[in-house]
Amino acid sequence: DMLMQDLTAQIAQATQDRDEKAELKAKTLQSKADAEGDLKDTTDTRDADQKYLDDLTATCEQKAADFESRQQLRAEEIEAINKAIEI
Repeated sequence: DMLMQDLTAQIAQATQDRDEKAELKAKTLQSKADAEGDLKDTTDTRDADQKYLDDLTATCEQKAADFESRQQLRAEEIEAINKAIEI
C-alpha cells in the first residue's frame, strides 16, 4: 500500500513537471517568435533608413556641386562686369 502511494505521488510529480516544462517551452517558443518578428521589423526599418540616407547624401553632394559651379559662374560674371566698367 505504501509502495502504491509512493508510485502515485511520483507519477503526479512527474506529470506536474512535464506540464510545467511544456508551458515553459511554449512561452519560450512564443518569445522566440516575437523576437524574430521584432528583428525583421528592425532590419526592414534599418534598410529603409539606410536607403534614405544614401539618397539624401547623393542629393546633398549634387546640390553642393551645383552650388560650387554657380559660385564660380557668379565670380566670372562679376569679373566680366568689372572689366566692362574699366573700358
